[in-house]
Amino acid sequence: MYNFDIARPQTVKDAVKALKDDEAQPLGGGQTLIPTLKARLAAPSVLVSLTGISELVGVCRDDDGRICIGAATSHARVAKECAKSYKALAALAARIGDPAVRNRGTIGGSLANNDPSACYPAAALASTATIVTNKREIAADKFFQGMFTTALKDGEIITEVRFVVPQKANYQKFEQPASRFALVGVFVAKFDDGVRVAVTGAAEDGVFRWKAAEQALSKSFKPEVLTDLSAPADRMIGDLHGSPEYRAHLVKVLTGRAVKAA
Repeated sequence: MYNFDIARPQTVKDAVKALKDDEAQPLGGGQTLIPTLKARLAAPSVLVSLTGISELVGVCRDDDGRICIGAATSHARVAKECAKSYKALAALAARIGDPAVRNRGTIGGSLANNDPSACYPAAALASTATIVTNKREIAADKFFQGMFTTALKDGEIITEVRFVVPQKANYQKFEQPASRFALVGVFVAKFDDGVRVAVTGAAEDGVFRWKAAEQALSKSFKPEVLTDLSAPADRMIGDLHGSPEYRAHLVKVLTGRAVKAA
């Protein structure tokens, strides 16, 4: 039996105030938190729901041409509203979980939890995204700090995510059939000054950039340049779904597919 209260603030200011309780925990769509609670891996005294805060919902462009997405925006809405402005991101969002998950889960919740198999971290890292909180702006390269670990501090919540739209991009995911999480997912983004390749689902430390592939693809954006490269198997996850070597192989295969599709 669960024993916690639920706070439903209407503004970011009220949410931050509610989170000052040491045992309070923010709640987005709950697609990661609810299973955590069921497994008794968390025991907050208060859940602070962020989904009712209107300023955290929506998609727009800023003066620099970046796609700005409110943290409480659902995956389904990202898929719909980014379909023309950032097709690769919209396609990623459209393949997260099932319809129930896509209509409840939020982009801010996904990034804040930094599940090692989540899709959005790869998109944020590849797209040089900026994660905006109630206190500051954090570059994606500094935001993700290991499995389930981010740069967020106590009482700090994500309010918006700003994506730089690349010239070309594509996301390829090899799904774990039961959960639909990424056994391995690769997001490739080509910019004027180079290519970024972000990998999720594969590594023990969570999302990471495959820099050897970035260097090769920045010189020639063709799948063939990956032929002599190998993603490192050390620090890759090994479990009943696949060995570290298998995941390393998938990283290379999916990177090539993403380049070809982009």
